[in-house]
Amino acid sequence: MGRAQDGPQPAPRRRPSAPPAKRTLVATCEGRPACCPYYHEAIELIGRRWTGAIVSVLIQGDALRFGQIAEAVPELSDRLLSERMKELERRGVVVRTERAGRPVRVEYALTEMGRDLAPAVRELEHWARRWLA
Repeated sequence: MGRAQDGPQPAPRRRPSAPPAKRTLVATCEGRPACCPYYHEAIELIGRRWTGAIVSVLIQGDALRFGQIAEAVPELSDRLLSERMKELERRGVVVRTERAGRPVRVEYALTEMGRDLAPAVRELEHWARRWLA
């Protein structure tokens, strides 16, 4: 090893290296990978507790009454189902229709936006059967 009195040491020789491999990023934030804000919003909406199950049930049928949805997802409380249906309606995923009669009949159906979720929901169901069953 050289001592301080021996003077400066020459820099080590470096081999030329290949340029770093390029990565394709979906979204970037100051050069770093980042989550797409639309994706994040969609996951937050559909990923809320029981919301995915509700959407899945509505994809399988046409317009359904509140009780029919509740029967299809038995672990879901009426209070939480009501909250989720209001949220889905407010966000434009579900439409609520009142049918005249005694008693008034309320039905819920997916909007075009909600029906567009069908391929993603089916893929997630397929993934769940494969990896979680």
